[in-house]
Amino acid sequence: MRLTRSRFLALLGAGAAASVLGGCAETPPPVDVTGPEFDGQARGTVRLWARGGLSATVQQNVDRFHAAQDQIRIELTPVQDGQFVTKLATAIRGGRMPDLVDADDINSALFIHRGVFADLTPLVEELPFRRLLSPGHLAVGRRDGRYYAVPSLADNSALWCNQALLDRAKVDIDDATGSFEGYLEAARAVSALGKDTYGWSLSGNGAGALAFTVLPHIWAGGGELVTGPVGRQHADITGNEPLRRTLTFLHTLWSERLVSRACFSDDGVRWTTDFFAGKVAMLPSGYGIAYSNAPKGLRDDLDVRLLSGPDGGRAFFDGGTNFSIPNGSGNPAGAWEFVRFCLDIPQQTALPEAGYIPVRSDAATPAFRKRFPLAAATLADIDAGRAPLTLAYNRIFNQSDGAWLAMVRRAAFGGDIEGAMSDAQQSFDEILQQGNR
Repeated sequence: MRLTRSRFLALLGAGAAASVLGGCAETPPPVDVTGPEFDGQARGTVRLWARGGLSATVQQNVDRFHAAQDQIRIELTPVQDGQFVTKLATAIRGGRMPDLVDADDINSALFIHRGVFADLTPLVEELPFRRLLSPGHLAVGRRDGRYYAVPSLADNSALWCNQALLDRAKVDIDDATGSFEGYLEAARAVSALGKDTYGWSLSGNGAGALAFTVLPHIWAGGGELVTGPVGRQHADITGNEPLRRTLTFLHTLWSERLVSRACFSDDGVRWTTDFFAGKVAMLPSGYGIAYSNAPKGLRDDLDVRLLSGPDGGRAFFDGGTNFSIPNGSGNPAGAWEFVRFCLDIPQQTALPEAGYIPVRSDAATPAFRKRFPLAAATLADIDAGRAPLTLAYNRIFNQSDGAWLAMVRRAAFGGDIEGAMSDAQQSFDEILQQGNR
């Protein structure tokens, strides 16, 4: 099913729709990536839009690219993260699209399923390292077996462990991190060490943070919350056993006081405060949050594992960004040259310096592992990464008044797990059906 322009814009929210419905632009011609200019003949300027929060990291690659050659110049425009989708939709609607975008991988599908990004399949398939690229990023950049996006950088969730606290509690990290039972036993042992010491932490009022860190438990247990192809999606909440057990796990952490009471109101602002203070043993988070910003004295005590399902399995949230070339791009060949440069090993292996993870599993060379030992965990099991493919992701999982946060809070803090799941089934489906029509 092909989404109409009006329905696509409706998915972006009322504010975004209002900003782009005025005026009309002709549909730009599709980019032909088989042209001769893609055989190393690219020249000129490439207008690149990137997430504002990543502007320093992207600028480093731009500077390196300029130093490596003198035929192509990159004109970087940082766009505030919360406005990226709206501004890009407006630019495309008005025929003023950039040549290349480096966008949140979760938002790739919004544009791919509207048909506004170029089909990069021949270029992607020619990459000698294609099978080593993050499958989670590629999955949200694919439609009907064709690639419209390629991974740029990764921001992956994992379980960060304070080895010193676990040792004090006489907890073996591998025994503790293989199942919910292991998590709870370890959390109880650590919490028993003394007042204000906790086995676990979570941002209980942060919708996006909870999706980043809780969804992998469900995936590792074999569960999905949104199923079916885009255009015909529905929720799988009621009767979802991995979800029910995950919500039960979160409620147990809360009811047994294995997490701080401050978790109830934390919207992400205090996500790492107690962990950095050495008061929390296990923190689901990302490399750039939990390790890059950690006090130097704590870093030596840290270890990392992938997130477990109820009885085992491993998964992580494949966050980060994807490159795409909008149809109508004025310099698609130059854009692709920059993409290829950013995917080369020297640029990929430097990403942990800025708090991010490579999107190529072969970036985990011996030298990389020696320099960034805790950045290699997700690369060693890159197939365990997932990024939800749904046009309704932001409305369901990121909004502070969304169905996801309401379900988690009602279950984790209120203990009404079945009621929370029942209501979420209806809420998820209502949102998905709006996008399915």
